[in-house]
Amino acid sequence: MAINEILDVLMFATLCAAILLGFPVAFTVAGVSLIFAMLGTWFGVFNFGILSAFPQRIFGIMTNQILIAVPLFIFMGVMLERSRVAEQLLDAMALLFGRLRGGLGISVCVVGALMAASTGIVGATVVTMGLLALPTMLRRGYSPSLSTGMISAAGTLGQIIPPSIVLIILGDVMSTAYQRAQLEQGIFAPETVSVGDLFAGALIPGLCLVGLYILYQLAMSLISPDSSPALRDEDIPPEAEGRILAYALKAVFPPLILIVAVLGSILGGIATPTEAASVGAVGSILLAGYYTNPNRALPVLLAALSLIGLLVLSATMDLRVGRVLVSPAETAGGVLAILFCAVAAWGLIDSLRRCWRGDILTPVIRSTTQLTSMVFLILVGAALFTVVFRGLGGDDSVRAFLEAMPGGQTGAIITVMAVLFLLGFFLDFIEITLVVVPIVAPALLIMGVDPIWLAIMIAVNLQTSFLTPPFGFALFYLRGVMPPEVRTIDLYKGVTPFVLIQLVSLGLLAAFPALATWLPKVLFG
Repeated sequence: MAINEILDVLMFATLCAAILLGFPVAFTVAGVSLIFAMLGTWFGVFNFGILSAFPQRIFGIMTNQILIAVPLFIFMGVMLERSRVAEQLLDAMALLFGRLRGGLGISVCVVGALMAASTGIVGATVVTMGLLALPTMLRRGYSPSLSTGMISAAGTLGQIIPPSIVLIILGDVMSTAYQRAQLEQGIFAPETVSVGDLFAGALIPGLCLVGLYILYQLAMSLISPDSSPALRDEDIPPEAEGRILAYALKAVFPPLILIVAVLGSILGGIATPTEAASVGAVGSILLAGYYTNPNRALPVLLAALSLIGLLVLSATMDLRVGRVLVSPAETAGGVLAILFCAVAAWGLIDSLRRCWRGDILTPVIRSTTQLTSMVFLILVGAALFTVVFRGLGGDDSVRAFLEAMPGGQTGAIITVMAVLFLLGFFLDFIEITLVVVPIVAPALLIMGVDPIWLAIMIAVNLQTSFLTPPFGFALFYLRGVMPPEVRTIDLYKGVTPFVLIQLVSLGLLAAFPALATWLPKVLFG
């Protein structure tokens, strides 16, 4: 084995070991990269001058139009998490399904899916659901293992159901890998993969996963009725008596409108993911303002209707300014758009004032800044790792290794998925997405793998990493808010069936690639 190949293997092993020792991820990735760049230079197998272009690469990351959506979606998720949306949804869904055996578990799953489509942040969803749903489920006689398993699994749906932060980051990584693979094949007018393609591709697999969770809950309620009792009449609040459906719709309707506005504008081709993220951020502020003072809802309602009106106008006519030929209808549309913007600004300012007075705005901005800084710092470190790894010839070694796998393309895919699954026991999804995927994706794409299908397979696989002991992040989040009477072994027993369900989902996606590729083709051609 050549010295550069030895350094490649040692570089990756050292990175994993340093992360497991608890060192900060971003600094660990960058530090290991610099150490092995110097080692490679010392052994004469790495040209240190390659790093002279690295500042330009950092500038490219900071000005990437796709990645601008990350802080906006993070802001949206944190704002919704602090505005009692999950609490309202959980109460409503519990009343709607509660009279069924396992109804509260189904409610948790449905609310997890709605929160995933609203926030896309796993940690916030798991903690919120753990604080709100777990005590209720235990009080009503649910099994501790089933309760913790369902909450952990439902909380991770934000990993696969759009708008997901991991899909945005994975979309950027996969787009770069796909273009690189095509250039190496001699295709100098490469096709692209967008975040919108991944959002569309993930929608059906995400909903299938929700369906599998619900089927498991129904099966448990039949096999072990004592683990999932039905809601008792005395658990129904007086204000919901006799009008449960109306009570549920009132709680579901506002976040559902936001979900439709964000995802609908992306999937309908009305807005880019970044533009839709800005709509989601504004919508989350309006929702927070509404829940802060529901008795004064007029400014919020008018602002929400104005946002919807702006989306409809932008989808039906050309609103660009500075054009020479403008029809009377477009002039009227422009005037109406200005009016909508003024009304939306009025509602937005009013909602921000309420959030400020309710001590919501400052913690949201602080959390958004911390999470965004973490993501982008890891992005910079991962970019340095990729440069050094490729400078040592690591991408050629990975491609040769995958091409040597028995079974050709199928064997290579199984190998990569198995490696990602095992890494999920120890590493966070961001590290895997930014460090491992850029290494293995180009080799698979050169072999003819569909990029959208591969990205969704990776996303579902990475979702499993949140549930796999001992370092599953959803387990850490939930364990931090569990009541003392719930043991850690109950948590591990509870998540095991859901890990198996996710592996079944991964198998279905492998057997039926159209689950991920059909909708993007229908929507985007």
